[in-house]
Amino acid sequence: MKGSIRISEIFGPTVQGEGPLIGRPTVFVRTGGCDYRCRWCDTLYAVLPEFREDWTLMTPTAILTEVERLSSSAPVLVSLSGGNPALQPLAPLIEQGRQKGHTFALETQGSVAQSWFAALDWLILSPKPPSSGMATDWQALDDCVAAAKSGTQRVVKVTVFDDNDYAYARLVANRYPALPVYLQVGNSAPLITHAGPGREEADIDDLMQRFRWLVDKVAADGWFTATVLPQLHVLAWGNRRGV
Repeated sequence: MKGSIRISEIFGPTVQGEGPLIGRPTVFVRTGGCDYRCRWCDTLYAVLPEFREDWTLMTPTAILTEVERLSSSAPVLVSLSGGNPALQPLAPLIEQGRQKGHTFALETQGSVAQSWFAALDWLILSPKPPSSGMATDWQALDDCVAAAKSGTQRVVKVTVFDDNDYAYARLVANRYPALPVYLQVGNSAPLITHAGPGREEADIDDLMQRFRWLVDKVAADGWFTATVLPQLHVLAWGNRRGV
């Protein structure tokens, strides 16, 4: 179907668990497919081709109908995630949704720039640090920042597992000094791993230990413009999907 969007799941309302909109009620529209293969990805069911049969091709109208069913037709924040949602033709969905009063936030690693980023309310750029095993295309990331224009709130969010990731986050912050920076503790034990199934219970002790380490690191470094966050949704619900 021309113009259809590959969808892994639509769920909510729940709260956004990370980034600048943490705690905000939202409906998630998770697309299928990604151009990255991060070592610690916690949504491999929306990334790996072996899950393709679980994805559904949906028109923008059908997606918006499901969003409105979930929100009881009330205007709501729609979080576009993946995979990499920048690979999908989302412009018509955003246009139709905004006509109904919805706001849109998209999270992407910044590997593919789209002109329709300018129609978003929020563009959350989450370039992947060394622990992911991925290399950053800095020109592509620059293009994503430029594509969003001034009418879109642009922020950077970096997942930090170790010292190398932290140094990478400082590098990103220095490259984009005008963008707010959010540091996110990653989930080292997701529901599905590259090695196979994980478990619904998350390692909360590990998450909190590394969160405390990151807070101490930022404080000792005097990096007082950064915002340090846990993964709220993992703390509350573990690795369960659809919450």
